[in-house]
Amino acid sequence: MRNLTDFALRLEYERVKDLGDKLVDIGGRLNWEGFRPPLEAMYRNNTECGGRPNLDVIVMLKSLFIQQLYSLSDEQLEREIADRISFRVFLGTTETVPDSTTIWKFRERLAETGADQKIWAEMQRQLDAMKLKVQKGIMQDATFITSDPGHAKADTPRGDEAKTRRSKDGAWAKKGTKSFFGYKLHDAMDEKFGLIRRIEVTAANVHDSQVDLAKEGEVRYADKGYSGAKTKGYDASMRKATRGHPLSYKDEMRNKRISSKRSPVERFYAFIKCVCKAGHVAVTTVARVRVKMMITGIVFNVYHLASAKSKMVV
Repeated sequence: MRNLTDFALRLEYERVKDLGDKLVDIGGRLNWEGFRPPLEAMYRNNTECGGRPNLDVIVMLKSLFIQQLYSLSDEQLEREIADRISFRVFLGTTETVPDSTTIWKFRERLAETGADQKIWAEMQRQLDAMKLKVQKGIMQDATFITSDPGHAKADTPRGDEAKTRRSKDGAWAKKGTKSFFGYKLHDAMDEKFGLIRRIEVTAANVHDSQVDLAKEGEVRYADKGYSGAKTKGYDASMRKATRGHPLSYKDEMRNKRISSKRSPVERFYAFIKCVCKAGHVAVTTVARVRVKMMITGIVFNVYHLASAKSKMVV
């Protein structure tokens, strides 16, 4: 009966494929098996001692990929996988449907073990193998990832002392006249190919300039928030005028050139907030936000590879 069901689902999928399946197209840009070793290393129950078998880790990782791309809650993801043929084909299974609790636990395990960073490192290794290494430099920037502060006031203790379930690591920050509560995503985009190469997540009150994602020998393009900040690379941040010391004409022209160079990084933020609807999160710690942002970064890179493949010429 299982074989008959598989045959029927794949026959139905042919109709979907003829109409175009974006998910399978962009998902085919990655070697998913390369992520298996660090994912399987998270588990200790696959020994001779037995235990309940785990769902395939690649199915689980692909499920998170779908979740971020389509902005789905854990419950919505479970339902959509069960309902949509294209999702089941992308996952490579017509039988296994991870439930919402399993999805949450898998994401939690990624955060607790740090396996999300190994997944990110594998993504970067695959990009390098495609001859898409960082060549000219990076554009570094940061954006707020907001969270619900609950009823907590700005001076309420956070972390282990927090008495609210809404956010343990989140913090208040002010930009201009607006206040934000939550976290800050710091990222570095490759200047030539427009791919996200490095990601770090902090509380919202950490200033942009305190995080340096450049490596030695790289040019780091950045806005005025990084003016005067130390970097391991070559500083190409925009100059900032101070009281009594206005910018010279030369500095203004320099700022315009750098602004033009670093502007593509805003596409990543538009993708996060407009496409993935991930600019506001319900999770409560920096580690959990980092998992979501790294999965979103992988989705962005794969999406970018698929849509701009004709420009990926070294």
